[in-house]
Amino acid sequence: MTDAQPPLEPAGQPILDRLAFEKVTATHRRELKLHCYRMMGSLHEADDLVQETLLRAWRARSEFDGRGSVRGWLYMIATNACLNAIKARSRAHRILREPGRPPSHGAAIGGPVADIAWLEPYPDAELPDIAGSEPGPEARYESREAVQLAFVAAIQDLPPRQRAALLLADVLGWSAVETARLLGGSTASINSALQRARATLAARYPQGRPASRSRPSPEEGLLLERYMQAWQAANLDSLIELLREDAIYTMPPWREWYQGREAIRGFFETVWPRFGGFRTLATRANAQPAVGVYSRSHDGPEWRAHSLHVFDAGEGGIASLTIFIGPLGPSLFPAFGLPPA
Repeated sequence: MTDAQPPLEPAGQPILDRLAFEKVTATHRRELKLHCYRMMGSLHEADDLVQETLLRAWRARSEFDGRGSVRGWLYMIATNACLNAIKARSRAHRILREPGRPPSHGAAIGGPVADIAWLEPYPDAELPDIAGSEPGPEARYESREAVQLAFVAAIQDLPPRQRAALLLADVLGWSAVETARLLGGSTASINSALQRARATLAARYPQGRPASRSRPSPEEGLLLERYMQAWQAANLDSLIELLREDAIYTMPPWREWYQGREAIRGFFETVWPRFGGFRTLATRANAQPAVGVYSRSHDGPEWRAHSLHVFDAGEGGIASLTIFIGPLGPSLFPAFGLPPA
């Protein structure tokens, strides 16, 4: 088997005491959390499910006889926990924007929408080492591209079992035989699920897959710096210059989204005058540049958490910009190590 991480550990001894259990599972905690995030599209649900996974594993430790891999056993528990959680959901899969909704123009109408399950970003500080490593030959996605916000959004469109199969086989590099053993069912059924999942993702991308992401570059760092300066100066011209002509802007938990420089300009022209200024702090999310933005009112001195920004720096500027605004955005600040004010 191949993987971005080291291969599944060889068979060991049964895990019987708490200290041994915590020592073994600690090495897998971050990758399990990322797996749960990819399955669920939610940072908060991933936190809960990795806790549930470790609790279930501890309670079932006597069933692990040491003949298999601890890592594979934990992934089986985590994947099944995610599939059960998805079944119990009252809402549909998580999204960045509503399917079929046309782009907006001018001011946003309405307000935050609570009855939609919105996709959440993932802090780079929580990524395991696989974020910068090369996957094995059986994996179809590089580790960094399989963390991107657009990729996580795309796989939410897959039926849960297809999503799980694709993550195990094409992201982690497990064979169809190993994936079938973990998910249950035949190798043929897994191969069929993989074929359908791959076709769905290929249809989402003009090039058949997300754009490959390298490690942060000096150019990306300069773009981030200019982006932050534009916000702090409330210089709309400078902000728009950083966008590609066909840039897409989404703003969970609002339904509205905008496409193209002029449409995005039109939106911000209606919003920025309402505030007395902005301040920014750099961070990273989903292996992409991110910014925590703070705002204050015209008559108030206090800077408060306003929004969390994640952008995709493509050729020619920012290709997509997602701004998680209130109440969702500020609620994410603690997970990114950002102060609330």
